[in-house]
Amino acid sequence: MRRTGPSNREPTIPLINVVFLMLIFFMVAGQIASPMEGELSLVQTADLDGRAPPDALVIRADGSLRFRDREVASAASYIADLPEEERAAVRIVPDRDLDAARLVQVAAELRAAGAQRVRLVTERSLQ
Repeated sequence: MRRTGPSNREPTIPLINVVFLMLIFFMVAGQIASPMEGELSLVQTADLDGRAPPDALVIRADGSLRFRDREVASAASYIADLPEEERAAVRIVPDRDLDAARLVQVAAELRAAGAQRVRLVTERSLQ
């Protein structure tokens, strides 16, 4: 036996129309990046070994500071030994297990000692 009453099905055509209009809206409203120049070739990072740059201050998990495999007494002494042009942007490589409070403390000490900018080198930027 067949039912002849009103259908209980959800109308899908209006839903499809709304989704399509949203797609068009986001395509128009979104910023479309311009293509890169044809002769531009990007840097290959697959062959990099993940180690700290030679000019970066390393902060170990226990909070001790090292620069070029030598112990550094404090952030101020590290800055004092740097040439003036290298004080513009100081890079630090913290250990993954370093306490965040110690990281902030070292960064503040570097700024107070004369570093104009303190850059944090992460694992992603080493790869």
